[in-house]
Amino acid sequence: MIRYCLIAGAVILSVACCGVSASGQSTDYDQKPILYSQTTATDPVAKLIRQIDAGEKALSWDKNHGWLPSLLKELSIPASSQLLVFSKTSLQIRYITPTNPRAIYFNDNVYIGAVPNARLYEIAAVDPQLGAVFYTLSTKEKTRKGALSSLKRDNTSCLSCHGTGKTQNVPGFLIRSVFAESNGQPRFELGTTTTDVSTDFIDRFGGWYITGNHGTMRHRGNLFVPSDTAELQYDQGANLASLPQRVRRGKYITDSSDIVAMMVLEHQTQMHNAVTKANYTCRKALAYQKMMNEALERNEDFVSDSTIRRLNSAADNVVKHLLFADEFQLTSAVAGSSTFAKDFQTSREGESQADSQGRDLRQFDLEKRLFKYPCSYLIYSPSFDALPTAMLDLVYERLNSVLTGKTTDGFEHLTGTDKDAISEILRDTKPGFAKFARVAK
Repeated sequence: MIRYCLIAGAVILSVACCGVSASGQSTDYDQKPILYSQTTATDPVAKLIRQIDAGEKALSWDKNHGWLPSLLKELSIPASSQLLVFSKTSLQIRYITPTNPRAIYFNDNVYIGAVPNARLYEIAAVDPQLGAVFYTLSTKEKTRKGALSSLKRDNTSCLSCHGTGKTQNVPGFLIRSVFAESNGQPRFELGTTTTDVSTDFIDRFGGWYITGNHGTMRHRGNLFVPSDTAELQYDQGANLASLPQRVRRGKYITDSSDIVAMMVLEHQTQMHNAVTKANYTCRKALAYQKMMNEALERNEDFVSDSTIRRLNSAADNVVKHLLFADEFQLTSAVAGSSTFAKDFQTSREGESQADSQGRDLRQFDLEKRLFKYPCSYLIYSPSFDALPTAMLDLVYERLNSVLTGKTTDGFEHLTGTDKDAISEILRDTKPGFAKFARVAK
């Protein structure tokens, strides 16, 4: 069975190689109250499909890169987000080689995978209620007026990789680091690492090309492991200013696979998963509580201790990811090789994200940690705002407790200055938090 999987194995948008079959997976995504496959998506790709079908928008064809440049433009994805993956872990495995890697492009809520000369673009978007939603688009089809009838949602088998413990058991995303041979074939017997901001630097980026400077720190990117050993020559893959000569650069939109973009992606994928998990947990817990209250003829407002524990655990998980708990502390400064850092910082969606002093959560640090103010910019995302009220209140309560110093366990990395700055930024830019903080105070 073909499986359109996005951000599994070693890379975003990869084949279902994790050994979990769709038939053998235990999920309740298609049961009430989630109804994953039956629910109409409202994510950015779903909206674009409806606009194309209505004749309101049309994608244009580029003779060098097909539909890709137009897709990036319509979905507001910067070309500087390009990341290249050379490990053979994708649905379109026969097209991927170290000379012809897969390109990944992303913004806050959409991911696109494109392999030169392959037959499909693989697309994933974040839906406020459903989490990760998956799409494919033919790379070959040229339809009159850009109708693009092949741009479709896929519900068949993605969750075999994208609904496991590695995605926090919700439809979601993951980044994995592998040991790859010179032909791009992963050596899974050597192990893989699901990476996020807490992962040691030396364990990151295996199977990916990485450009940019990271000083004396080392990682698995740009490296091939010999077939007869697990040894990597870490210095050979360090601090590359541009893509290796082996890459057929003319097939790609830019000449980079930016390290800063990669670090942002590692945070963003698991942050999205944490928010989706909180959404699902709350909706399922409250639906079950309602059913039990009716069955036992209890007051409809009764909430059991087990329900409270489930909600609290999910809220704690969101706050942990929001505030970069356990983040790996950089020992050298990091600098990208493209305009990604600038493009990312000037990208704004939804609410104003700068406070009265000009501070915002998209500003980078890149000397000791990823961001200057360690609170995720995805607090402004549609998915975060769509959390059920009961869950949103719990998240704000715990977030405020950490930022006011009432809760410290697990957040020792935050200084008093960090907490004050984050709290001030959120009070200026996040009305829901500002309202809660005033009441809590």
